[in-house]
Amino acid sequence: MSTDLEGLFSAFNATIGRSTMADAEFGETFRQMMAALVRFDYVVVFAYRGKERPIDLYSTFDREEHVVFVTLYQAGPYLLDPFYHTARERREGVLRMRELAPDRFFSSEYYRTYYVQTGLAEEIGFFVNADEDVTIVLSLMRRETTGVFPPAEFMTLKKVEPLVANMVRHYWSGLASRFDAQLAAGSKSKRRQGQNENIAPAEAVWRDLNLTGRETAIVELVLQGHSSESIGLRLNISTGTVKVHRRNVYRKLGISSQTQLLSLYLKNLA
Repeated sequence: MSTDLEGLFSAFNATIGRSTMADAEFGETFRQMMAALVRFDYVVVFAYRGKERPIDLYSTFDREEHVVFVTLYQAGPYLLDPFYHTARERREGVLRMRELAPDRFFSSEYYRTYYVQTGLAEEIGFFVNADEDVTIVLSLMRRETTGVFPPAEFMTLKKVEPLVANMVRHYWSGLASRFDAQLAAGSKSKRRQGQNENIAPAEAVWRDLNLTGRETAIVELVLQGHSSESIGLRLNISTGTVKVHRRNVYRKLGISSQTQLLSLYLKNLA
């Protein structure tokens, strides 16, 4: 598509003289900037810090879409999302979902159970490292009916990335305090329920299921969409050892499939 200069200048004009902008204001400015450059169907912006529940900063979804893309995602599936893991690695730049996904992601139970509900053909994210271990990911999504981003549009996004990153660091600074407040609220809730407030939800799942550290590492990678070969390479163990651990986990949990493993994981996470 050709560049919409009028729309681009209008988006920039909204920032003139503004030292601060509310989430919705800057999110809409970002949407207008991107709409002047490339074609997409949705925008969603999440902030990540460690294993904590991501904070949604902006999105363009309607009510029903918001349930799938935001509410359900924050309830637990984010822990299996390639974008979440890339944010935890503190990588920066414009990155495609399909380039980040593990080798078996598109045949994984997470993909079949959750991701297909989104109906997306492609997702591209601006990964911006902010202050105090916070990474902000601004995602542009295209539905299956729209198709993937053409190479020319992807290159346009890469060219505009330095500008987007600088604006994001300016207008979405200080997010650490929001994570601290979310963490404090979660700890208070756990105390009321008699739970250990120092254990992250994802870690509590495996502790409650009585899995060893090695078993935990393997099943997390399985759920993320890694093959036994990929897991072996990441953990520096043989493929045969990975398969033995998987069989032991399935026997210990009384299950026989990845479908049951994901169901058990999400149930205990909730």
